[in-house]
Amino acid sequence: MSTDADTDTISTGPTDAEQVRTVLSRATSLSLTTTGRACDLIGLHSVGTKGQITLHPHPDSPLAHEAAAAPMGSLAALLEFTDIAPTPLRDRVRARVTASGRLAPAGDGALRLDTARVSLRTPAGAADVPLDEIALAEPDPLAAEEAAMLTHLADSHAELMTELLGLAGSRLPRGMIRSLPLALDRHGITLRCEYESGHCDLQLLFPALARDATDAGEQIRQLLTAPRSCAHQQQHQHSRP
Repeated sequence: MSTDADTDTISTGPTDAEQVRTVLSRATSLSLTTTGRACDLIGLHSVGTKGQITLHPHPDSPLAHEAAAAPMGSLAALLEFTDIAPTPLRDRVRARVTASGRLAPAGDGALRLDTARVSLRTPAGAADVPLDEIALAEPDPLAAEEAAMLTHLADSHAELMTELLGLAGSRLPRGMIRSLPLALDRHGITLRCEYESGHCDLQLLFPALARDATDAGEQIRQLLTAPRSCAHQQQHQHSRP
């Protein structure tokens, strides 16, 4: 697939560190690779206020035994978190966060990841993200509510989707066969427009940063009631084979 981007204004959005913190904040599972095994862990990790990752394996699990037998008390590990759109799109993976380091005992059977490197991969590219920036960043304030808001929009408000798409005017290519919400954060809402081959991702930036879910609803209403003042804040990407 090749991608051509046409951006009408300077794009604003979360930093890489904020994206990492957002992905970590809503992840309920992860893929773990160590010297001896590769597995998926569901509901067995926590993330601290500075982005620290802690695993909570069952005491009799293979991971717990491998960590206990590791030389010098720590186990080399790679953790991958996948951020998937909550609506039934094509290409639902929005981002992947990979953290590598060593797992060390943290008390009560928990294993703390002493992180050495974190990388973020999105459709726009991949980058290593400095650990100090991750520690200072915060998750997006809509992260916890995003899935419910997007699925509600897709299932119950087809007319609102039509109005939002109308903000793009003639810039959307013809031949769209389906559109669904892709993402929502404090900066704006992104819609995925699907074609027989490829898709467009249309980002509509809010007039002001949304503080919470209620404020995000108000920002969407402002987009629709004052489209002329906000039209310059649309970002359009087109993807075709």
